[in-house]
Amino acid sequence: MDKVTFYTDGGCSGNPGPGGWAFVGLDGGDRMIISSSGGEEQTTNNRMELRAVISALEALKTLGAPGAVLYTDSQYVKNGITVWISNWKRNGWRNAQKQPVKNRELWEELDCLASALKVDFVWVKGHAGIKYNEICDSMVRAEMEKFLR
Repeated sequence: MDKVTFYTDGGCSGNPGPGGWAFVGLDGGDRMIISSSGGEEQTTNNRMELRAVISALEALKTLGAPGAVLYTDSQYVKNGITVWISNWKRNGWRNAQKQPVKNRELWEELDCLASALKVDFVWVKGHAGIKYNEICDSMVRAEMEKFLR
């Protein structure tokens, strides 16, 4: 199998509030080969965005693909894993304001996975009609609804 393409999304109703995460994985073309979603009763949007990416990369390991292109509509995730994380680690997991990095345990988990895999992280605009981003968004909303009933 060639590189896998992933789309991820996460969100919550209220922040914090009931949340959901989702990903879809595509083969080299436009065929969906894997998807998953989940949620938490009380969480934040950023935690759900991170959980979606972590879950996608865990799935990548099981697929045995050499790498992935991962599309996220979260600047927080994209910039965090590609730009900010090296400074966070160098500064003892403190951000530019010298405060502890929020969601550190998830960032450490994501860093471990991303370091072991060949992943290109790409930001896409959310709610812009991008087919698989919209599918993930629908899956996220379905997960949130489980807690809102």
